Amino acid sequence: MASTSDAEDVEVSRTRLCEEFAGVAGTDCGVAQCYLAENDWNVQRALNSFFEADMEKVFEDEWISKQEPSTKEHKVEEKAPVAESIDLTTDSPNSSRQSTKDDDGGSGLTIISWNVDGLDTENLLERARGLCSYLADYTPDVVFLQELIPPYVQYLKKRAVSYTIIQGGEDGYFTGMMLKKTRVKLLESQIVAYPTTKMMRNLLMAQVAVRGATVWLMTSHLESCKEHSGERMTQLREVMRRMHKAPDDVSVVFAGDTNLRDSEVTVVGLPPAVCDVWEQLGSREHCRYTWDTRANSNKNVRYVSRCRFDRIYLRPACRPNAPRLVPDHMMLVGLEKLDCGRFTSDHWGIYCNFTTTTTTDDVTHPK
Repeated sequence: MASTSDAEDVEVSRTRLCEEFAGVAGTDCGVAQCYLAENDWNVQRALNSFFEADMEKVFEDEWISKQEPSTKEHKVEEKAPVAESIDLTTDSPNSSRQSTKDDDGGSGLTIISWNVDGLDTENLLERARGLCSYLADYTPDVVFLQELIPPYVQYLKKRAVSYTIIQGGEDGYFTGMMLKKTRVKLLESQIVAYPTTKMMRNLLMAQVAVRGATVWLMTSHLESCKEHSGERMTQLREVMRRMHKAPDDVSVVFAGDTNLRDSEVTVVGLPPAVCDVWEQLGSREHCRYTWDTRANSNKNVRYVSRCRFDRIYLRPACRPNAPRLVPDHMMLVGLEKLDCGRFTSDHWGIYCNFTTTTTTDDVTHPK
């Protein structure tokens, strides 16, 4: 017979699991308890069940609702709707934004980094279409995405046929990369676990070739919320360690939702060869805040919070005659509301362009 102490321990443990589930899924502890109880109190399985039930229904319902005829008369049996495949290497013909596509391919690298807030189910399909519209407009070579969910990835695979998609996970929510097939060749990828994360976070890494030059790409969604500062800084140290230790003949680009406060970066410190691209380009005010509740109404909160959560770090190659990436300019994207009256995400995305140079000098990266 279990003792009172054992029962209390179980209760405390289950309360903690409910809070952990609720924090990840953005729901309340009552819903969390239902899913956890149905899945033997296994958080991972419970989250998978929650996302599969909720998100797939959102995509299915929104898609079907747009395909159904306006009247119930003259019903005709039709095949199940299939998402349209679009070659995102071409410009959007109806775009009101100026495309930044370089028709001859160029010798540099263009990227977009964006937390797409897949955990927010409201207008999810239209917001996913919004992301694809931006990809068609800006045709980036590489896209770093955070807060993806499985149905969102399946949608992108159907729409973004001109990109290779790499996932940082299969269940729950995770990060991803999209590589333009005509410009970026995937050589190798790996997922690095953060052993003490409480929020299913990891580091997604890829080695790619861009016109013969090898580039290391990294993205992550570092631990969220002010109270998890210690874990977030631990994760940042791991990112910086891997950037710093990369071979000296490759450039390394990290982009993602870091949730960082400036004071945390000061505590951790950046390796001598690593730069914060926003600071390197002059700390321009117009692209400082990627999380801005004053301008972005998706979360519909009463308080004002303006933070530079989403960041790009660069460690250029240093070996003589090796191609080196140099930041050229950056801007925020996603600032326009969609037809549904909401933005593509509660975060702004970052568009950044790098040029390629070759140095004949040996620029030492202290290891």
